[in-house]
Formats: sequence, C-alpha cells, structure tokens
Amino acid sequence: MSTAVHFHDQHVDEAGPSFGDDVIAGLGRSPKALSPKYFYDERGSLLFESICRQPEYYLTRTEEGILAAAAEEIASLVGPESLLVELGSGASRKVRLLLETLRPSRYLGVDISRDFLLQSTRRLAADYPWLEVHAAWADFSARLRLPTGVEGRRVVAFFPGSSIGNFTPVEAEAFLARLRRALPPGSGVLIGVDLVKDTSALEAAYNDAAGVTAAFNLNLLERMRRELGVAVEPGNFRHLAYFDAASSRIEMHLVSRCRQTLVLGECRFDFARGETLHTENSCKYSRKGFQALARRAGYRPSAVWSDAEALFSVHYLSSD
Repeated sequence: MSTAVHFHDQHVDEAGPSFGDDVIAGLGRSPKALSPKYFYDERGSLLFESICRQPEYYLTRTEEGILAAAAEEIASLVGPESLLVELGSGASRKVRLLLETLRPSRYLGVDISRDFLLQSTRRLAADYPWLEVHAAWADFSARLRLPTGVEGRRVVAFFPGSSIGNFTPVEAEAFLARLRRALPPGSGVLIGVDLVKDTSALEAAYNDAAGVTAAFNLNLLERMRRELGVAVEPGNFRHLAYFDAASSRIEMHLVSRCRQTLVLGECRFDFARGETLHTENSCKYSRKGFQALARRAGYRPSAVWSDAEALFSVHYLSSD
C-alpha cells in the first residue's frame, strides 16, 4: 500500500462567508462574537495540541484512556474494513488508539487547518502503510461531503475531544442530523462528550497555569492582524473563561482592557473597557442528556463508555 495521502480540497467548492466576512459580522453584532473554528490556523492548532498536554486539561488524557480500554468493544460494533472519517482530525493522535484494533480499509481526516491536516495525515500514512489515507480540507461544521473514491463497507464518523460542545444544544442536534444525512444509511458515529462536574475542575481546564489557553484565545487576534490586516493590539485584551451553570457550558471571551477601536478596511469597531468578544462555548452534558439529544437527531445510542471518575464519556451512535 502506498504511503501517499489522497488530498481533497473542498474549500474551492464552498460558497460560505470568508474569515474576513465573519470577522466583520461578528464584531458588528451585539454582543460581539466569533466562531471557535477560526482558532485553528497552523499556530492555533499547535497551541491546542499544547493545551491537551497541560495537567489541568483532563479531557484529552481521560478520553484517550477510555478509547484504549474500549477499543475491542468499539471494533465489534464497527466491524472490519470500514471507512473511518475523523472530524476535526488535528494531530490524529486519538485515532491511533483505534486503528490497529478496528483495521479500517480507509481513513479520511477532515480539518479546517490545511497545513496541519497535511502534516498529520502524512505521518499517519507513513506509520500505517497498510491504511489508505485521505485528507479533506473542509469546514465540516458547515457542510460535509464524502469525496469520491473513499467508499467503505461501513462508514463511521469519529468526532473526539468533546468538540460537539462548541455547538449550543440546538446547534449540536442540527449538526448531528446533517451528519446523519451526509453519511450512507447504516453509518455510525463515535463521539466524545464532556460531562458536567465540579465547577472548579471545569474552570481550571480552560485556565491552565502555564497560560497556553490564554495564548490560544489571543491568537485569534493575531490571526486577524496577520491575515486580514486588522488594526488591533492583542495586549489590549485578556483571556477569560468561566462556567455558566444555567447554560451548562464553559464560555471563553477576550476582554478589552481599555476603550479601543479595531479597524478593518473601512470598518471600525469600538470596544468599551471591559467589553468582551465571545470566542467559544464548550457545553457539558449528562450521559442521559446527550443520548436524548442524539435520539432527537435521528440516532440510536448503542453504547457509552466512561472513566471511573465520570469526567468524560464516549458514545457510539447508530443511524440504522
């Protein structure tokens, strides 16, 4: 088997708003907000990988432990020779815990960060020469299309990291319903979901002592300046993350330290001192609560695994 990666550029077919369009729209609304998908330029992707190694960030190591322990059970549900589609593949670390046990015939990594996607899938192809590796540069949150040539006996979407929490519950239900329609009948979804727990543990995970999450959040401003020419001084903002119990979610913001104006072309955006730019939600669920959401999206919850401390959960959803 060749170790080359089959690359599919799906951005060329997308007619949605650009980064610049969304920055203008997001800074122009009240309250100001931007999608967390724009965190993931190459530097942002590297910073996120560093976040995952911080001691406070329990999500990654807990999910990896669950996947390693449940790999045999997952393989029995998925079956051999599947097409494994990883959404938001990033460094493709977690999928390595499953590949030898699942033995899919094809792997498709889907990510919004082109360079990071190519680097990680090339490493994957080199390390697993028996696996046919595909990479799709695409915004799966807006639209997912399986490229031609990646058909499999069974399709399983792998969505780790509790990235489903970046959507509100209404958005998450709509996303899962779109995913079900985009995949062939009988497909499955293996998805990581963070669980509701002690507020101090939740807030610590998004406020690591090393300041990596703060740098990740502030990199959004660096990206706006670098790619769009926005007149902004990132040092005039600070990172804020807290748990909103009423909405059962972590909210992440950039807080303006002073009165200031961001300029993009002819557009000017005024910030009052203390005004925030809302950059991310990370919703937390109970196991039963997420299963109910999945049912509303048209899935049948088939299995769920968790750790001994009930910090995190991994669900297998069937669409048949």
